[in-house]
Amino acid sequence: MTQYKTTGAMIFTLLMWLMLSSAVQARGGLPEFTELVAENGDAVVNISTKSKPNEVASSQLPPGMEMPEGTPFDDFFKRFFGDPSQPRAPLPSSLGSGFVLSTDGYILTNHHVIKDADEIIVRFSDRTELVAELLGSDERSDVALLKVDAKGMNLKAVKLGDSNDLKVGEWVLAIGSPFGFDYSATAGIVSALGRSLPSDSYVPFIQTDVAINPGNSGGPLFNLDGEVVGINSQIYSRTGGFMGVSFAIPVDTVMNVVDQIKAQGYVSRGWLGVVIQDVTRELAESFGLDKPRGALVSRVVAESPAEKAGFEAGDVILKFDDRNVDASSDLPPIVGRTEIGKKSTAEIMRNNKKMTLSVIVEELPEDEQIASGAVPRSGEFYNKRLAIEVTDLIVEQRAELGPNQTGVTVRKIESGPAAEAGIVPGDVLLSINNQKIVDAKQFIELVEQLPVDKAIPVLVQRSGTSQFLALKIPE
Repeated sequence: MTQYKTTGAMIFTLLMWLMLSSAVQARGGLPEFTELVAENGDAVVNISTKSKPNEVASSQLPPGMEMPEGTPFDDFFKRFFGDPSQPRAPLPSSLGSGFVLSTDGYILTNHHVIKDADEIIVRFSDRTELVAELLGSDERSDVALLKVDAKGMNLKAVKLGDSNDLKVGEWVLAIGSPFGFDYSATAGIVSALGRSLPSDSYVPFIQTDVAINPGNSGGPLFNLDGEVVGINSQIYSRTGGFMGVSFAIPVDTVMNVVDQIKAQGYVSRGWLGVVIQDVTRELAESFGLDKPRGALVSRVVAESPAEKAGFEAGDVILKFDDRNVDASSDLPPIVGRTEIGKKSTAEIMRNNKKMTLSVIVEELPEDEQIASGAVPRSGEFYNKRLAIEVTDLIVEQRAELGPNQTGVTVRKIESGPAAEAGIVPGDVLLSINNQKIVDAKQFIELVEQLPVDKAIPVLVQRSGTSQFLALKIPE
C-alpha cells in the first residue's frame, strides 16, 4: 500500500513538473520587447509642422460692408468679424513620427506628414527641438528625407534590416506618437507581404496587425533583432482609428528613395506604359496558363515604351528582367526600380505561346493621366497646378451665356489654389488674368503661364451672376 502511495505521489509530482515546464516554455516562447524598446527608443522622433500665416487677416464682414473706426461699435465689430490689421493665426500643425537614419542628422518620415509645411520641427526623446531642412520627398512612395544640425548632439541612429527577409507571421514592433502620445510601443505580426494599394501601386507594402493610429505615420517598424524593416505609413479604417490592418513601406524601397534624393534631389522611376489586371482562374485557362499568374495587359498606352516594344492587349507578362510576376501587383515595383534607359526583357504569354520581348524602360511621367494611360473625355482637362478639372461648355450653357461668350465649366476641384480662391464645381470660368477663356485646352495653356505668388483675377459666373475672385499660386 505504501509503495502504491509513493508511486502515485511520484507520478503526480512528475505531471505537475511537466505542466509547469510546458507553461514556462510557452511563456518563454513569446517575444520580449523591453530590451528592443530601451535600445531604440531614443532613435525615434516626433515630427510637427507649421504653416506660415498670411500677412493680414481678411475681414469676415458681409460683402459691401466696411469696418467702422473710432465709433463705440469698433470693438464689437473686431470681436465678431475679425480685425484686418492683425495677422492671421497660424494654420494647425500636423503631427507624426520619424526616426534618426544616421548620427550626422538625417531623419526619415512620411511625405504626407510634412506635405505643404513651411517649418518642420523634430523633437527628440530628451525633448530637444530642432528645425529640420527638407532635403526631398516622394509622394508616390510617401517617403521624406530631413536633415537637422547634429553638431554637439549624441544622436542615436537605428539599424537597418532587410525587408526581403521578412516572413508572414513574424513578430514586429512599432514606436511612434499615436494621437500625440510620444514614444508609444505597439506590437503585432506581419500579416502579408507585397500588398498593393490602389493609390500606391509602386510600393509593395508590408501588412501588419500592429496598432497604428494617426501620429504613428513615419515611425519605424522593427523586427525582433532591433532592425528597421519598414516605415509605418497607412491604416485601413472605417472609423479613423486602428482596425487591425496597417501598412508599412519596406525599408529597401525607402532606401532606394533616400539614395536618389541624396544623389539628385528627386526620385525617378521606370515606366513601361501598360494598364494591367490580375489573371483569374478562368482567364488563366483561356490564355493557356497552368494556373492564375502574371499581369494581364488590358491596354497599351500610346507612345509608351511598351507600344514601341510591341506589347499588345491580351499579353500576360510572366517575368520582367528574370523576376517572376506572380500577380499584377508585382509588376509596377519591379519596373519602377528598373534603371531608366535600360534594355530589359519581358517573358510573356501570347496566343497560348511563350515569347520574349525587349523593351527600353523610360522615366515615369509626372502627369498621372499620361502615366496611367487615362484618356480624358473630349474637351475635359485636369490641371495639377490649380488642382482643378474643367470641361468645355455644353450647347445649353453657351446659349445661356449669350452670343460670342466662351468659357469652361469646373467639373471637379481638389485642395489647392483654385479651391482656396473660392472656386467650386459647377462654376463657369470666363476669364483668367484678364484673358478671355476660349475652351478647356486653351485654359490649361493660360494656367501654365500664370505667375506665382501674385494675386490673379478670375471672372466666374455662378447661378447667373458674374463675380471676380482672386487666385494666387504659391511658389
